[in-house]
Amino acid sequence: MDTARDSVRGSGRGTAEDSGGGTRAKPEGDTYSGAGSNAGAGSGAGSASGTGAVTGFRAHKVVVLALDGLLPFELGIPHRIFGRPRDAEGRHLYEVVTCSVRPPGPVETDADFSIDVAHGPEALATADTVIVPASYELGPVFDEGRLTDELAAALALVRPGTRLASICTGVYVLAAAGYLDGRPATTHWADASRFQRMFPLVEVDADVLFIDDGDVLTSAGVAAGIDLCLHMVRRDHGTAVANDVARRTVVPPHRDGGQAQYIHRPVPDPQLATTTGARAWALGRLHEPIQLRDMAEQEAMSVRTFTRRFREEVGVSPGQWLTQQRVERARHLLESTDLSVDQVARDSGFGTAQSMRQHLQAALGVTPTAYRRTFRIGSTA
Repeated sequence: MDTARDSVRGSGRGTAEDSGGGTRAKPEGDTYSGAGSNAGAGSGAGSASGTGAVTGFRAHKVVVLALDGLLPFELGIPHRIFGRPRDAEGRHLYEVVTCSVRPPGPVETDADFSIDVAHGPEALATADTVIVPASYELGPVFDEGRLTDELAAALALVRPGTRLASICTGVYVLAAAGYLDGRPATTHWADASRFQRMFPLVEVDADVLFIDDGDVLTSAGVAAGIDLCLHMVRRDHGTAVANDVARRTVVPPHRDGGQAQYIHRPVPDPQLATTTGARAWALGRLHEPIQLRDMAEQEAMSVRTFTRRFREEVGVSPGQWLTQQRVERARHLLESTDLSVDQVARDSGFGTAQSMRQHLQAALGVTPTAYRRTFRIGSTA
């Protein structure tokens, strides 16, 4: 599993304009192995589509830890996202299992019903990825920052090298277990200050949707869990598989981890001009040089007004957004076409192979050639 942490936050550790997203921890060497040999989506699912005749196929096992007081919506996110991807032979790329810290039985939710969980904590010992959704009844985990004996015993079953992820306040569990000491993490923006006070060794970033720190990933609240799970699918199998899951789930295929959690005016005032037209205009000509003033002119705004309005609506600067779109275009072309790296660079608007290489390294931690080798549609593992 990738454990390097050179590029961890959604906006990367370089400049915002050339990071292109940067939520991917950089692996060593010229390879891009998704979640790694242990946490990768099955031993036979190394390519973007999991295609080709593969021996010893094994679906990547995702175990979701259901705790009392859980939010049903967030519990369902991993099942919805990871339950969809299949390879060319129709095999599920992931196996999703829900477990409790107790023997099989009912687990209370924050709604007016409970759920019957068929697996006890022993399921954690079989996981390639463990996901902890939010819960409103974490008890001493939330109040004192310590695990209950029951929860500690359950987490002790998790194998070294297992990929760990949390949604919203599920991050308290990872922090109380010591998984986040000295590492970056995020949680719901409304709870971030309290979380930081309780766990001062954690590098809390309240301004992002999710953080990928290699073998530990954390997300902000509620719907950010969808973004995190789609990111993990994209990291394991490439953009084509993740985009197909997003289409079937009827959600945007990609919201970068560095996008702001809370945008003060998420629904533009109908009396004010928006930047929607400029974004559509830019997406239609990513292969061309695009200046900020060109985008502002599409909405008949000054550059200053356009930049402010763009941030209010999208949560990132126009330059960051444009780089993110070009990285996504490059990823798609590398996966789905035979175009040379130079041509992909031109068609995605980076101009030169060197420029594209720098942006992909910043965003994904890999070279274009390594990315294509791993995620090329139709390739064999």
